[in-house]
Amino acid sequence: MDNPMGKPSQAGLIDLLSADNGGRAICCNDEHYGSMHNLNSSRTAASMADGWETRRRREPGFDWVIFELAEPGQIIRVEIDTAFFKGNFPKSFSLNGEYMEQWTDQSIAAQSLYWPVILPDTELKADNLLSIKQAAILKHAPITHLRLNIFPDGGISRLRIFGVPT
Repeated sequence: MDNPMGKPSQAGLIDLLSADNGGRAICCNDEHYGSMHNLNSSRTAASMADGWETRRRREPGFDWVIFELAEPGQIIRVEIDTAFFKGNFPKSFSLNGEYMEQWTDQSIAAQSLYWPVILPDTELKADNLLSIKQAAILKHAPITHLRLNIFPDGGISRLRIFGVPT
C-alpha cells in the first residue's frame, strides 16, 4: 500500500526524510547491493533491489547511512521496513541525530560519530514494518540530520521519519 509521504497525515505529521519533501541521503559506508537513495523513497519497495543492502560483514563493526532531513523537525514516529529481506535483514538498528547549521558532505561522516542517540539499539524482524512512537524519541530537540546504524549488516527497504517541522 503506497503512503503519500509528502502530504501531512491525519495527525499533522509529515515524513521529514522523504525525498518528495526534500530529504536526502548524503553518504554511507556500503552500497554493495542497493542504493542508500532508495531508503527515503516515498513509494513502496517493489523488491529487495529497491532497498539498501550491504555486503556480509566479516570484520567487527556495523553499517550506516547519513541523511539530511527535508527541514529541521521534531521526530514523533519512526517506521523502518525490511520488506522482502527475509534472510539478509539486520539484527537491529539505532538512530543518532543532530541539529547542524554548518557542515559539508565531506565532513559529516566524522561528525556523526558524536551525535546523540535518538533511538537506541532496537531489534528488527524479517520482511516486517516496525513503527516506533516512544517517549524516548519525543524528548530530543529538533534535528536536521540523522544517522541510521544497522547491526551488523543487511538490508532495509524504507525508513520513514514522521515529525513536525520546526
